Amino acid sequence: MPGINALTVVFVFLVFLAMSAIKILKEYERGVIFRLGRLVGAKGPGLFWLWPIIEKMVKVDLRVITQDVPAQVVYFRVFDPDKAIVEVEDYLYATSKLAQTTLRSVVGEAELDELLAERERINDRIAGILDEGTDPWGIKVAKVEVKDVDLPQQMQRAMARQAEAERERRAKVITAEGEFQAAGRMSEAAVGRDRGGEQLDDSVPDPDRFSQGVRDTEWRRVARGRSAVGRGDEAQGDQGERDRARDGSSGRQSV
Repeated sequence: MPGINALTVVFVFLVFLAMSAIKILKEYERGVIFRLGRLVGAKGPGLFWLWPIIEKMVKVDLRVITQDVPAQVVYFRVFDPDKAIVEVEDYLYATSKLAQTTLRSVVGEAELDELLAERERINDRIAGILDEGTDPWGIKVAKVEVKDVDLPQQMQRAMARQAEAERERRAKVITAEGEFQAAGRMSEAAVGRDRGGEQLDDSVPDPDRFSQGVRDTEWRRVARGRSAVGRGDEAQGDQGERDRARDGSSGRQSV
């Protein structure tokens, strides 16, 4: 009986040991395996076997994690389980702290009107910086949403003064551009009036030139009349000579 009891205990121990060596992981889970303290690699999903006592497993969730960081929300996931376990002690805590420091850094460089009007661009910038910083940890940052920004009173006053100065500068620039455009249009209108006056002067005849033209026309008319009278006198003289010549010839014939 004592021998049977010992065999039973050993058998139960072996069964329990075998059951503990069998691991089952879901589709979105991976198991980072350490053998005697050294990294072996990631296993899963599904059913696999671990060497009892000498191998240990750390389970990692690969789904997108929503981390509620003060003043923002960070969406990220693990793409390399080995790095997420080996390269950083607690990747959730590390990602949260990095998101906070990145937010303060980006907000400190931005202006107040940019925080209000260009929130999407600031979100993309924070996400890019976070993704670059967490890449060595095997973390992929998908999206960052800034909910609210709490700034010290001194920084708020400084940013408000800067924003007011920027608005005044933009107003002066807009006013100067308007005055420049108005001056250009007035200049174009003045040039148009000068051209219109010149065209009007060209369309109205000059009195001196008009009277001179009339006189020239009259002189040409008188000259043509005189030439016509001269030609008539010459024609009459030629006719008289022909008549006298005819009469002379007739007289000689009668004699």
